[in-house]
Amino acid sequence: MIPLVFAALIIAACAPSPQPPPPPPPPSLAVSVQARGLHPGELVVLTVTADAPLSAVRASAFGRPLNPWAASDAGTVWRVLVGIDLDVAPGPYAVTIEADSANGPATTGHEIVVTPKAFATRRLRVNPDFVNPPEREQARIRAEAQELERLWAAPATAPVSVDLVFEPPVPHRANSAFGTRSVFNGEPRGAHGGADFLSPAGTPVTAPAHGTVVLARDLYYTGGTVVLDHGLGVFSIFAHLSKTSVVPGDAVARGTTVGLVGATGRVTGAHLHWTLRVGGTRVDPLAALELFGEGAQP
Repeated sequence: MIPLVFAALIIAACAPSPQPPPPPPPPSLAVSVQARGLHPGELVVLTVTADAPLSAVRASAFGRPLNPWAASDAGTVWRVLVGIDLDVAPGPYAVTIEADSANGPATTGHEIVVTPKAFATRRLRVNPDFVNPPEREQARIRAEAQELERLWAAPATAPVSVDLVFEPPVPHRANSAFGTRSVFNGEPRGAHGGADFLSPAGTPVTAPAHGTVVLARDLYYTGGTVVLDHGLGVFSIFAHLSKTSVVPGDAVARGTTVGLVGATGRVTGAHLHWTLRVGGTRVDPLAALELFGEGAQP
């Protein structure tokens, strides 16, 4: 009997130990796309969906970092805005996406194929000083351009509101196409990087989305100017205002009046010029109205 007991003990000692269960696999990522088009000047919304919660998401495209944000409380749906700048050449461009989770990191990618677009040309007559500025204004123009570039290049702030909804800043239609090549007094100049609205002088201009005022004063080319930081590297610029109603540091809700339509700076008459910057790129603000307008579901 004793030998049997010893044999049982030996067998038990030699039996393999129970193995811990394998760790859960990293989350699986799926990417969907929404956009009006994929040509220069368009805004692209990427939605990243995971089968497990994500604690962080990083993305890049066109050689620059993007600014994803969590679009669900569970952390399984994230979105990221990709601007296709006016100077981007047609062709395929890679978007890289990296995510962190309790189950480990995950990566995926997406390809944006930029298509060509022919932009019209507009010919305008303006004050000659706004085509070839006098020498006395050159230092001011350089300083203002550098200030704006610093705003676009600064690290993106958190979303001012999780409610990312855009509405028109004025009730009138846009009457000048984004991207139009401009010829002032017979001399070619840069592309029209915004949308012009045929609004009478004195029309209130309202914030299209929640934001923080980061600039509100007169600039050489754009006259009375207000810049709103909406977070995520998204900025609205309102130009040619006759009056500004806010100061830097003001937090404004969507629909808050920020100024009045005017005819200041390089203009042919009263109107509102609205520029939208996304991660430093120039995109058509009408794209934001279509993708993030009231009732839209990116």
